[in-house]
Amino acid sequence: MDQPASPLATVRAQIANATRIAGRAPADIELVAISKTHPAEAILPLIAEGQRVFGENRVQEAEAKWPALREAHPDVVLHLVGQLQSNKAEDAVALFDCIHSLDRPSLVAALAKAMDKLGRRVPCFVQVNIGAEEQKGGCPIAEVPALLAEVRAADIPLAGLMCVPPAGIEAAPFFALLAKIAVDNGVSGLSMGMSEDFETAIMLGATHVRVGSALFGARG
Repeated sequence: MDQPASPLATVRAQIANATRIAGRAPADIELVAISKTHPAEAILPLIAEGQRVFGENRVQEAEAKWPALREAHPDVVLHLVGQLQSNKAEDAVALFDCIHSLDRPSLVAALAKAMDKLGRRVPCFVQVNIGAEEQKGGCPIAEVPALLAEVRAADIPLAGLMCVPPAGIEAAPFFALLAKIAVDNGVSGLSMGMSEDFETAIMLGATHVRVGSALFGARG
């Protein structure tokens, strides 16, 4: 009897199918495995299967969990996908290889200072508050061009735009809007799509999908 496919194999197959429908290549999509709240022993099976890009929400959690994992697996790439306080900018630049939550001028200044100090330029996505939700982080849509100009002027590598659509409603219009904002501002990377909607995001132009529960199950 055939063994059931692993969660990682299943997600990779879904990515391949979505890219085929969209006329894109699976290699164009970066799968970021969101390992927040999950212990090292839950991450190791994915590393063994070949997954190398992981995402964490909090600097402190990543600092506690990842140094030993990265020592054993130096080719792992670590993304910060949660909100970042300016006073943690230096810690984030030291630890992460990509930041998805750059959303305000004060954080541009803090990250640029940290990158200059550490001699390390970390690519950043500008997070857009695509649903204009007061409780969420993200740059207001109207302020995106100005923030992008500040990022470029600060010599912070611009990875693209990121969004988290409002929960409980169809995500596709928000993904389409983020893709339009990216085109209008000469940006190519799009970090959008999570476990429940990454296939839709891929069809609408996502270059990075942030998948947690479909890979790890419920949060630890």
